[in-house]
Amino acid sequence: MSVIRHHVGKRLSETAVHNGTVYLAGQIAEETDQDIAGQMREVLGHIDRLLGEVNSDKAHLLSVQIYIADMADFAGMNAVWDDWVAQGNTPPRATVEAKLANPKCLVEVVVVAAQRN
Repeated sequence: MSVIRHHVGKRLSETAVHNGTVYLAGQIAEETDQDIAGQMREVLGHIDRLLGEVNSDKAHLLSVQIYIADMADFAGMNAVWDDWVAQGNTPPRATVEAKLANPKCLVEVVVVAAQRN
């Protein structure tokens, strides 16, 4: 089985697809002057776009890992998540407080999803 990569860079690919499973690199906000809600909305927009490019969407999420810089932002992050996630198709998820590579980033989200049939 082949692996198809999209947005391939020197250090990482934004997306890899293998055998109908989509793997996204950790998604962060580019506009880091936003609060947790703004950054989370931007990140989820990146996820929507990347999944759409490979025939998937948020209703096909298999697993999500969320890294937030400060657990004090957990409720604000969840408010945005709850408005976005496909109810009835909520994926297994973990949320972890972590020191992110860019200290201006408040959240990073890693997604595994299935392609649509």
